[in-house]
Amino acid sequence: MCHFLSHGDKNSFAYARPAAVKSRFRQAQELLAPSTRGRWVIGLVIGITMLTSAFAQQPSPSPFWTNHGNNARDGSNINEPFLTPANVNQNSFGKLFSFPVDYVVMAQPLYVPNVNIPGQGLHNVVYVVTQADSVYAIDADNGEQLWHASMLDGGTTATTASGTLPCGASFGYNQEGIIGTPVIDTATNTMYLVAKTVFNGVVRHTLHALDITTGLDLVPPVVITATSTSTGTVNHGKVTQFNSLHQKNRPGLLLLNNTIYMGFGSNGCNDKASGWLLAYDEGSLSQIASFNTAPDNGLASIWQAGTGIAADEAGNVFVETAESCSHCYNIPTGGQTYGNSVLKLDPGNLTIADYFTPSDVAYLNQYDLDLSSAGALILPDQDGPYPHELIASGKQGFVYVLNRDLMGAYEVNDSGVIQETTLIPGETSTTVTDAEFGGPAYWNNTVYFTPTNSPVMAFPLSGGLLGTPATTAAKYNGGHSPSISANGTTAGVLWDVTGSLLAFDAVSLQLLYNSNLVANKRDTLSAVGHFVTPTVANGKVYVGTTSSVVAYGLFQVLNVTGGNGQTATVGTALAAPIQVQAVNPYTRQPDVGATVTFSDGGKGGVFNPASAVSDSNGNVSTTYTVSKTAGTYTLTISGVGFVNGTVSATAKVGPPFQIIYIQGQKQTAAAGSYLASPVVAKVVDLYKNGVTGVTVYFSASNGGAIGSSSAVTGANGLASTTLKLPTTVGTVKVITASSGIPSASIPEYSVAGPPATINITGGNNQSALAGTQLPQPLSVFVSDQYGNPVSGSSVTFSDGGAGGSFSNINPVISATSGTAMQSYTLPTSAGKITVQATANGLANSVVFTETAQ
Repeated sequence: MCHFLSHGDKNSFAYARPAAVKSRFRQAQELLAPSTRGRWVIGLVIGITMLTSAFAQQPSPSPFWTNHGNNARDGSNINEPFLTPANVNQNSFGKLFSFPVDYVVMAQPLYVPNVNIPGQGLHNVVYVVTQADSVYAIDADNGEQLWHASMLDGGTTATTASGTLPCGASFGYNQEGIIGTPVIDTATNTMYLVAKTVFNGVVRHTLHALDITTGLDLVPPVVITATSTSTGTVNHGKVTQFNSLHQKNRPGLLLLNNTIYMGFGSNGCNDKASGWLLAYDEGSLSQIASFNTAPDNGLASIWQAGTGIAADEAGNVFVETAESCSHCYNIPTGGQTYGNSVLKLDPGNLTIADYFTPSDVAYLNQYDLDLSSAGALILPDQDGPYPHELIASGKQGFVYVLNRDLMGAYEVNDSGVIQETTLIPGETSTTVTDAEFGGPAYWNNTVYFTPTNSPVMAFPLSGGLLGTPATTAAKYNGGHSPSISANGTTAGVLWDVTGSLLAFDAVSLQLLYNSNLVANKRDTLSAVGHFVTPTVANGKVYVGTTSSVVAYGLFQVLNVTGGNGQTATVGTALAAPIQVQAVNPYTRQPDVGATVTFSDGGKGGVFNPASAVSDSNGNVSTTYTVSKTAGTYTLTISGVGFVNGTVSATAKVGPPFQIIYIQGQKQTAAAGSYLASPVVAKVVDLYKNGVTGVTVYFSASNGGAIGSSSAVTGANGLASTTLKLPTTVGTVKVITASSGIPSASIPEYSVAGPPATINITGGNNQSALAGTQLPQPLSVFVSDQYGNPVSGSSVTFSDGGAGGSFSNINPVISATSGTAMQSYTLPTSAGKITVQATANGLANSVVFTETAQ
């Protein structure tokens, strides 16, 4: 059980030694950077306010020369005037280029501006190393390769196939070359890196000093060796030889006072490894000192998920170590196994100056909850009783605020620490789900964590104490160190890689950008290696993947300089051309030779030209013939790598050209009635757009009665009227006319109404021999109320059961003339016969009287 559980007075944020007071802003170590031959320069942040007008002053870009940007390992670049919460979004920010490399990029890319490459001139350069032992110098602005160098020196990379990677490919790669982030001395243009190679079947690590202008070794590379002898009470006299087969250089290198420091640990499966910290002279590459974290028991790796070895302004060196065996922690009893500890080392001889080990170290060892999943963060000087602090964390999800002047050693209940807390309030060592990998970032009195499967967290820092964190609502995969870009104390953006590149407002933690959610997979980030960290430099973000380095940044800007908001008659050209200027978002200078494309989204307008190349002033223009369909349209101006620009153009309706009917034509209704639907006419221009405000006159032929003899067209060019049909049947034409427009007409149809009367028209009062057919058929006429013949009416003939018969199918359907006829055969008995004829729907009927002789 974790030590927290038995001490109720230690809640998540109450385990603190000093009183909380207001902390000062960034101190000298914010800008820790090597000057001449690696000497420290304490850069006070007094120029921050001068950057508030970034584009106007155009500050020189700062180098990103070491892992996490400086030896404090705070992950922040506060000299970043270009990227802001306002412009980091999918509309103005995205993938600029992707440069292919020969294998997995695990180390953080480094950046140096204004490098003079022989024969190629000055370039801003991003440096990338791979696990195939390659080093690439890439133009940071356009992705062109400047040079490539291999560190194999006639050997090969360590691989799983050859058995030179004893832990196999469980970490997502099968060859292991350069993993630890190199370091660059910008005063001497020298990059220092550690390469793992196989030479004559032997695995070795070599330290290289490369000229960053050419990629050539400045001095012969040195094979890394080390030996330690245990002097403690456990396994006294045990000798350990550094064996590259079982070692990995994962932490970023440290450059401090002309000395290169590098850390080593296991390949990942704790195979006969030991933690090592080695120091080499920057000029001669000769070894100065070595330190074994566990000479008596082994293990206690220094891996830190790639986070670089840290140093403070006083020159002290800090590392976090991983687990040893569950019972191997032995420092209190005189041993030398510094497993799961934070170590402070003398930079000259690498002896222990101080340390901190959590009191539950046995638990951490047993469950692989090592501290070395993260690296130390050196805080700027704090107000209060403990000005010199660092932040440590690890897989357990606990955070330790330590006093660099008295770190706390190993004490029951960790009573020597300033503050101890969980990343997630309420979690314990047995419920941890938010392991920290890499290291936190620091900016503006805030410490940022991106643990696995957890929200992004921003802990305010005051008086040397962490407060209650602000968090994102969503959880993220984590496993990578965050980076911060800012313009001094403003415009902070938090960057993280979680399978995609994420950007958050560093103050509100609002998600600004997710590369993998941009439409059409425009910015999708390909698979990345373990614990990769984004590099933010000079307005761009560089991310190493398993096969490339990807650059994200601001898109070029297209400023509209003329022709916006014009109106023209449909099918005609705008009076003035549409003009835009292509501008580089970083220099604010015209972008010459950029291809710009114009589009109205298929609305039917015509650009001339539809695509053009910007001139020496970055200008492009085109004429636009508006669509034949009236309306206001948004025209898009675009180009590869540009933020789209837009203008509006309105196509207005042309003069009246003709009248067309769009509703109510060819209706049929009963004579003397109104048509069911109004008659709707439309006055249109040449391209069938409705014309407003035109008077339309209506009339009708053949006795039809118009409801409104005139109407003015509305917004859609429509005018309507009603029509009452005459009492006669036939075709009635509705005629429309308007001044200066040809008239038009449409037919409507007046038909007979329902049956109203039935009359005998023939065959009444006949005589014939009984049993014979009457000589004439019985005939009736069916008409409507106006005497119009009704066709299709059912007429039934009946003799009331007198015994006669009818020749035609009964009932009989009236013909077009309204007539229905039926032939009748008399019964066989003589006498008077009556035959009744009834039309369906009529109450009255007619009666025929016939005689059988």
